[in-house]
Amino acid sequence: MNTFHSTRSTTDPLTSRQAIRQGLAPDGGLYVSDALGASHVDIADIADLSYQEIAQRVLSALLPDFTTDELHECIERAYGDQWEDDAITPLKPLGDDYVLELFHGPTSAFKDVALQMLPRLMARTTSESDDPDERIMILTATSGDTGKAALAGFADVPGTAITVFYPEGKVSQVQQLQMTTQRGGNVRVCAVRGNFDDVQSAVKRIFGDRKLANALRDESHVVLSSANSINVGRLVPQVVYYFAAYAQLLRRGAISMGDGVEFIVPTGNFGNVLAGYYAKRLGLPVSHLVVASDRNNVLFDFLTSGTYNRERPFFQTTSPSMDILVSSNLERMLYYMSQGDTRLINTLMNDLSHWGAFEAPEEMMARIRSLFGCGWADENQVNDAIDRCWRDNHYVLDPHTACGYYVMNRMPRQDGVRRILLSTASPYKFPRVVNSALGLDASGDDFTCMDRLSQATGTTAPTALRSLEGAQVRFTDVVGIGGMGEFVTAAASAAV
Repeated sequence: MNTFHSTRSTTDPLTSRQAIRQGLAPDGGLYVSDALGASHVDIADIADLSYQEIAQRVLSALLPDFTTDELHECIERAYGDQWEDDAITPLKPLGDDYVLELFHGPTSAFKDVALQMLPRLMARTTSESDDPDERIMILTATSGDTGKAALAGFADVPGTAITVFYPEGKVSQVQQLQMTTQRGGNVRVCAVRGNFDDVQSAVKRIFGDRKLANALRDESHVVLSSANSINVGRLVPQVVYYFAAYAQLLRRGAISMGDGVEFIVPTGNFGNVLAGYYAKRLGLPVSHLVVASDRNNVLFDFLTSGTYNRERPFFQTTSPSMDILVSSNLERMLYYMSQGDTRLINTLMNDLSHWGAFEAPEEMMARIRSLFGCGWADENQVNDAIDRCWRDNHYVLDPHTACGYYVMNRMPRQDGVRRILLSTASPYKFPRVVNSALGLDASGDDFTCMDRLSQATGTTAPTALRSLEGAQVRFTDVVGIGGMGEFVTAAASAAV
């Protein structure tokens, strides 16, 4: 039976509905299924399928207790006319390689792929509660993009509320405005004094606070769940775009069925690249996954040394969504690469919690390195990558994707293996950074810079971003780390 359990314990198995509703396991682990890869997704006719049809096939394999009709309805609503491109995640040529554009959703970031789907899935978990008045409060920490995508997905969804925390001063002007101007009667947004890791760690502590959980349930009929990629319902929709990319290569005649493909993936919390590992376990011919980091290169150091150490300087970079030192989704990969050794995962995570570091066994690292490569780019290299890509390909990169572009061009090319770079955000979310890299005037606010970028490159800013200028700011709260629990309590009371 395809059930889910914590990465840290195999007791108390849950259905996928229950796992999605809970978000994070009570012991702090992430939900996984030992049935992953037991059967494969049929790709024989994948080139003939639409994105929605591919999603139906992949999600049916990963979420078996959702009915065919339920998934069909969720998929049709999640991937409809709110997307700028009918392909949802179109594949574009980039020199001798390809770029998979994941940013054509309503918030211009790859998080939309999952966060247009998660609220639909979450709404179908209500039967898992014994309280007819119970509401789910989505509690999310964001390094920039998850917050807006989650807000857009959950705004005014019946039976839910959402509270988003972001690190004060450490997201772009556009990212902040996207969140603080969000409409909806069930949404709350708050800045936090600290960096993303501080905020994410505090959110995890709130999830683990049983006293707070009981008070929220008893006083406000509210239970907490997550829209971060620690929630399996947020992770699994991301698996679909790997299959969709493969289908598009087949349609172009760029590969033959069964050919391996290498994916270069900008990532901070490891969810984006973990989805590629899931795709491989489901039978997609993934030959290699490359983890691309920015200056906060904790994943690079782990993959090269076998030691994960978060006790290191934190750098605020031009790729804020990757400014992360604690990559939560790495725990799922460690679970699978340890062949399901929950005792080992407990030990590693306890070491990380208490000492700030852990060392993975060498036999595990050998399995990891057989599939995952890595690289990173500093700020100068990111700027150079944006400039070089424009000069060589007349293609405009955002700074996160530029990390991947730099790493891709430093990696040795495997003979006959196509390479796909995952593009995680529209460059118009970071117009000052992009303008500076391209030698354009980067003075003034983000909207002035958007207009200069559009004029210089002949590209167009997404309407949803350009229209933020002059939008009414609804949320101006700022709290310290210690004030986050109180803010959640107040938000839950207001959600009743």
